[in-house]
Amino acid sequence: MNLLLISNSTCAGEPYLRYPLPAIGEFLSGIRRAVFVPYAAVTFSFDEYERRVAERFAELGIEIFSVHRAADPAQAVAEAEAVVVGGGNTFALAKKMQEQGLMAAILRKIETGTPYVGWSAGSNVCCPTICTTNDMPIVQPESFAAIGAVPFQINPHYLDANPEGHAGETREQRILEYVEANPDRYVAGLREGCMLRYADGRLSLIGSRPMRIFRKGVEPREVNPGDDLSFLL
Repeated sequence: MNLLLISNSTCAGEPYLRYPLPAIGEFLSGIRRAVFVPYAAVTFSFDEYERRVAERFAELGIEIFSVHRAADPAQAVAEAEAVVVGGGNTFALAKKMQEQGLMAAILRKIETGTPYVGWSAGSNVCCPTICTTNDMPIVQPESFAAIGAVPFQINPHYLDANPEGHAGETREQRILEYVEANPDRYVAGLREGCMLRYADGRLSLIGSRPMRIFRKGVEPREVNPGDDLSFLL
């Protein structure tokens, strides 16, 4: 499989999708048209989401077609040169994808080598489940099951500390709860400005910051770009 799993679409003070665009362009080299899944959008329309992404991808010479315009979204995925899944609310995204059979359709498609790009919620749904999202469950999907393209969980936008004066649990404490309840699964805390690329059977961390790794019974640790990540696979 060929996957580019991005923590966040936009770094503070930058235009939309600016920082990951060079990596996306390299990853999708030779692609002229990609199918886009906009269903994580909640407070703005799918049309608007398609427009935003299409505007940025046009800089790469790639046309964007959103599945919400397709008579048969799963068939649109089956015919795609590449699949792109945007961020937003992971529960809203999962619900719509499950209703339209897109989880299974995307897995079948990317198992043939078709490139997949996802950011934030779009990275979450590539995991076995959506259980390590940061999002509020504003709607109820059929289940927490996701695409399952990778065997580990991602926590995008990973933060090391809570805001000053906040007495609630840290992100690390929440993830430690998850691995306590799911002892056979790794969680990768993917910090903003970073992404994971899976190609040719090799998983690589891209970015200037380390990634934090969690598993039950093991002290959380940092891995850096260039480190061997084969243990996650």
